[in-house]
Amino acid sequence: MSADTRPVAAEPGPAGEAYPPTGRSLPIALLRAREKVMAPIREMLAGAGVTEQQWRVLRVLDERGPLAPSAICAEACLQAPSLSRIIQGLVEKGLAARLTDAGDRRRQRVSLLPAGRAVIVANRATSRRLAQDIQARLGKERHDQLLDLLQALNALDP
Repeated sequence: MSADTRPVAAEPGPAGEAYPPTGRSLPIALLRAREKVMAPIREMLAGAGVTEQQWRVLRVLDERGPLAPSAICAEACLQAPSLSRIIQGLVEKGLAARLTDAGDRRRQRVSLLPAGRAVIVANRATSRRLAQDIQARLGKERHDQLLDLLQALNALDP
């Protein structure tokens, strides 16, 4: 018995209605927008020798100072199982350090090292230029509105 290889037509969903077009699907629209924003940033990061995830951790540590891994996960939008590997990569590159919490030796904090701050500083102008380019292409008002809408979306209860 061979598998049917004929193309199928779009079918209505369980409620009898077809899904909205992918261009009007919020999850897909967010992914497409993320890719549009991240493509030039990936080029910058490749030159800096860090991954997107490592960059997010560096940015969070630069902004907030030493943090517990759970706080880094929340601030850098990372899953806990991935964070250990990401931090290990930063430690091996000499960009961050694991610190033992003085109050509870079972707990750790992660701190930015001078070399990590140097990566941030070395890429600041390019990062700003990329952000300004997006703002210029959208227009300041639409850019600010987009950020406000995304913050409102993030503030919704799960």
